Amino acid sequence: MLSAISIQNIVLIDQLDLPLEGGMTALTGETGAGKSILLDSLSLALGGRGDNGLVRKGTERGQVVASVELPLDHPVMDMLKENELMSDGEIILRRVQYGDGRTRGFVNDQPISAKLMQKIGQLLIEIHGQHDDRALVDPTTHRHLLDAFGGHRKLLEATHATYKALTVAQDALNRQEAAVEKARADEDYARHVVAELEELGTAKGEEDELAAQRQRLMELEKAADEVRDADEVINGPSAPSSALAGLMRQLMRKGDGEHNLFANVIENIDAALVSLDRTSEALEDIKRQMEFDPLELERAEERLFALRAAARKHQCSVDELPDVLSKFQKAIQDLERGDEDLTQLREALAKAEADYRGAAIALSETRATTAQDLIIAVEAELPDLKLGQARFLVDQKVDENRVSANGFDIVEFHVQTNPGTNPGPMMKVASGGELSRFLLALKVVLADKGSAPVLIFDEIDTGVGGAVADAIGKRLARLSEKVQVLCVTHAPQVAARASQHLLIEKQVVDEGSLTRTHVRPLDEAARREEIARMLAGSEITDEARAAANRLRDEVVA
Repeated sequence: MLSAISIQNIVLIDQLDLPLEGGMTALTGETGAGKSILLDSLSLALGGRGDNGLVRKGTERGQVVASVELPLDHPVMDMLKENELMSDGEIILRRVQYGDGRTRGFVNDQPISAKLMQKIGQLLIEIHGQHDDRALVDPTTHRHLLDAFGGHRKLLEATHATYKALTVAQDALNRQEAAVEKARADEDYARHVVAELEELGTAKGEEDELAAQRQRLMELEKAADEVRDADEVINGPSAPSSALAGLMRQLMRKGDGEHNLFANVIENIDAALVSLDRTSEALEDIKRQMEFDPLELERAEERLFALRAAARKHQCSVDELPDVLSKFQKAIQDLERGDEDLTQLREALAKAEADYRGAAIALSETRATTAQDLIIAVEAELPDLKLGQARFLVDQKVDENRVSANGFDIVEFHVQTNPGTNPGPMMKVASGGELSRFLLALKVVLADKGSAPVLIFDEIDTGVGGAVADAIGKRLARLSEKVQVLCVTHAPQVAARASQHLLIEKQVVDEGSLTRTHVRPLDEAARREEIARMLAGSEITDEARAAANRLRDEVVA
């Protein structure tokens, strides 16, 4: 319920803190007292369009705060969670209007966009007047109301699920058809690439191996002269090993008779000979390595250059060439089995279409039955509202070529105000007063199924009186048993049935220099006096007071 409204510096309101009760609240007052200002202020708090003309003259900004208490399972709580807005069941909507035209919106003191504020506000409070078409003109709203009245939740969920499966199946088929079409367009090139890379036969790591081999062979080729020179010195005709071996034998013969005088020299010569032998073996090993085919370096270079040329062609590294080959091989495989995959996907799409059609047709048939029930329920309310000759109709157009998450149907509420006239959309056919009464009948029927928790009616009793006004009052009171109702009214029969009565009046303060709008709750005595004023006009007579007492006594009793 809307528990409180606080308004500061909006048009004629300087400061207003208004607590509200559940049930039905009547707002009355003389013409021009400021009832529209109150509704415009509330509309601003609900995300309505801002206007710098709302700011009270002489101030820089105005502000409206609306406090709404809700159960934790209300749908708006999910919207708050989705937008990371915290709430413990109370929602405080605050809108600041600046004199330069700017506005700022807050929910529970967290800044939000005007668009989000409007979405939240629409789920909380509905404002209806004679010329207010927000809840009536949009056929999507009518379909939602029809579904809410009929309790179609499970059928809607089934239709939503099959629609989602249908879109997934269609998307999968579209992607596969596009892939097959592209593969066919690129088939010749793909087969050329596959043949080329298969002939090249590369493997990951081959580039590094070839580069290392090429480097080694080039180093061996450059070292050939040095190896020949070393071999000439170590193993050539002038090699030191033969001379050292002869000297060692000579010293060994002499050493036997001279107390081993040359022992150290012989030992070192022997070590030198061993070192020379090892050096010679190392040279032989190098020479064996250098005994490679001169074409081996050429082949390694050609292979390396071919790999790198292929990599440049495909704009990748050499190690990625096997992946390129796999990609084009897969493209050819996809093409080769594309028809098989397309057949399977088409079969899946056909099943998804059948499932969707079944769910959508079941929903349409149920809607048709529900439409008749809604017509009966609404038309039962019309006679007391002096619309006994009028008809209410649900125009349900079923287009099985129209595929949507909500089924095949376009639903719009139509009326026929008089026998023999053509029925049509409520906004086009019904007059202002008739429209208000049709709306009230709908709201009474849909109160606990397709309504916001707070309904505000702005002078929907204009132009009616007597029994019609009394019928409107009774229905507003009945409606207030299920939702909170606020009504701006000039009809005493309506005001008498409210559980709370607020008087809107102008006050002149500061010795006549300032006019402001003031709202005050009325006790029982003041209520009866205000109802008498509504009955009599400017001069309240005893007859008017007696009539007011009869109206209140009937309700209180």
